[in-house]
Amino acid sequence: MAEIVNLNRVRKARERAEAEARAAANRAAHGRSKAERERDARAKAQRDALLDGARLAPPGNGKGSEKR
Repeated sequence: MAEIVNLNRVRKARERAEAEARAAANRAAHGRSKAERERDARAKAQRDALLDGARLAPPGNGKGSEKR
């Protein structure tokens, strides 16, 4: 005979697990010191500058990398 499953309990357990995963992600993203946030911002700015420097055509000209 099959085991009887209470669907409300299963649904609520799944929602609790998803909420805990979201909370863990938020703790990791927002629970950092000011120095850590500044370090990450500097690293992101450096990566963006490196990528912009390697760009073939200026952004926003609507023509891709074509030269005329």
